[in-house]
Amino acid sequence: MASNIIVLASAQQPIKAKLSVLTMSDEQITDHIYATHGTHGYPENIEEKAPKASFTPPLCTLKHLSSLMTCKSPGEEFAHKTTMSILNNLSNYSWDSKAVLTLAAFAMEYGDFWLLTQLHSSDQLAKPIGILKRVPTILSRPGLQKHKKAMVELNNLVKVILEVIQCMFELEKLSIYGTKDVPALSIAMDRIPIDVYWAIITIAACMTQIYCIINDEDRTQDLSPFAQKINFTLTLLRRQITLCRHQIEIIEAYRKLIKLLQTPTEIMEVFKALIFGKDNVQPLIDGSTNGKVNIDVLKRKNVLFYISALDITNDDILILKPISEGIRKEGQYKIVWIPIVEQWTDELRKKFEMMRSKWPWYVVQYFSTIAGIKFIKEEWNFKNKPILVVMNRQGKVEHPNALHMIRVWGMKAFPFTTTVEEALTNSVDGIVSVWFDIHPNVSNWIKQEKYILFYGGKDNEWIQQFNRKAATLANDPVMKDTKISIELFCVGKGSKGEDEPNLLGNFWNRIESFFFSKTHKKTEQDIVTQEIQKLLSYKTESGWAVLSKGSRLVVNGNGLTMLKVLEEFDKKKELVREVGFEICFKDHYEKIIQTGRHCCSVDIPMNAGKYPEHIKCPECPRIMETYISYKCCHIDGPMNALH
Repeated sequence: MASNIIVLASAQQPIKAKLSVLTMSDEQITDHIYATHGTHGYPENIEEKAPKASFTPPLCTLKHLSSLMTCKSPGEEFAHKTTMSILNNLSNYSWDSKAVLTLAAFAMEYGDFWLLTQLHSSDQLAKPIGILKRVPTILSRPGLQKHKKAMVELNNLVKVILEVIQCMFELEKLSIYGTKDVPALSIAMDRIPIDVYWAIITIAACMTQIYCIINDEDRTQDLSPFAQKINFTLTLLRRQITLCRHQIEIIEAYRKLIKLLQTPTEIMEVFKALIFGKDNVQPLIDGSTNGKVNIDVLKRKNVLFYISALDITNDDILILKPISEGIRKEGQYKIVWIPIVEQWTDELRKKFEMMRSKWPWYVVQYFSTIAGIKFIKEEWNFKNKPILVVMNRQGKVEHPNALHMIRVWGMKAFPFTTTVEEALTNSVDGIVSVWFDIHPNVSNWIKQEKYILFYGGKDNEWIQQFNRKAATLANDPVMKDTKISIELFCVGKGSKGEDEPNLLGNFWNRIESFFFSKTHKKTEQDIVTQEIQKLLSYKTESGWAVLSKGSRLVVNGNGLTMLKVLEEFDKKKELVREVGFEICFKDHYEKIIQTGRHCCSVDIPMNAGKYPEHIKCPECPRIMETYISYKCCHIDGPMNALH
């Protein structure tokens, strides 16, 4: 009904409707409106240009509304009272219908007046009615000159009112997307009652002005405050609708991406939609030449998308270099860096250029497509830490983050699919295999099937103490007599005790990467996964140690327990001749941990991609409790104060 009435109202006056946006008002008026009238639904979308043949206008209602606005004295107080009376009479109608009906009631009076000005001189019936309406008086030259400015002002103001109402219908059209996806729509809809109030009070003021003009009164209605408020309302509505359309555009592009990835046909099609959106294709930068190249270089290629913030690590570049050399031989693979920045600034552009100079492969320059960033974050689980999405030439994702398995296996993981990852992780028979090539000595010891004591920790004093005890054990005469060869390897320390942070970082990166490779699927954890998880739980402790026989794990324990085993092993070493070193060491370790277990915790970076919802404790059969911790490493230095 409301859509028909608004067409009827606009048809009775020389006004053209346009699209517009919302406003707000006095808090007292807001509280009063909500206290007196509830919120209602919104009418159907307006699409027709004229009333339907079956449409029956509510003439009684319109006449009643007209009477409420008739013969009111000029002034804001009377306009407000009239408005509240109208709202009370239309309490059963939706908010925009209230405005439409009021405008239609006004249009009947306004339209009648202008119709009589055209017919009063030629139509015999219209002439006496026109006299009653004082048409000849107003149209006479003195009357016309006197009221010309007021009539122009009145007509312009009614145009604005109609635009405000049309904005409400435009918002209704957009509301099919829902306020969850379009936050700006929620703000606009919440303000509709206030907009309706200002539309109706302005109409009431216009009606008063008409009667002042008809009666040729000296005192007229000052429309300037109403014009100022309704124009402000229109400006806000237009702004909000523009924002809604922008958000809807992002939603549509996001949905297109999802649909495209579900049924991909060619990688170029996916790449364009992801990176450039609509008709904004830019060349890539070739890091090897520092020149620009057409994106066609990716056509019919398998692509490794390295996605990160502006913090590419040298470790990742070193890891990817042998991958680049390996895939170059294949000829069908490319590496592209997609930097994720929410909003570019001059400072961030400088940082990007600096990081780009280190990157020897293809680069997307100043990527800022909101839908693409939203997709990468929500669908590919990007959480600020680097990921490596592998996409085949058809645009199908072969792996959502192959960086984990590449850190562990390098080119052995080629062609970097989830199938290859599963096969590699399942082939691991011991946790030592994960870091077997961390150092040449380690690789040789594993091949020779020697016993190896790996150890490390945060506490240098513990490391030194453990090193002395371990060296004593390795050189013990009983070990020599039984031909037990024990090699020591302190992770993170050189042969002279100096720190080796790169080796330490590489070690824990491999452990974490293998853990994610094993746990990204919801499958039951095997022994290797549990031992990796157990080792991860020692990462932040003062010390830890792992005893292996070649690549096979013997014991994996925290620093205090393992140090106690070494301290007390002297009492058990004679048993080595009878039952063997391995059984003796393991039995003593088990006896010590039975006397009491300490709390076990595993820190998993939430920004490292998709992480398991539940983790079973590596030391007992229970599911581990979940905690959230926050950490800042001040990588970018101190932030400037915000003003």
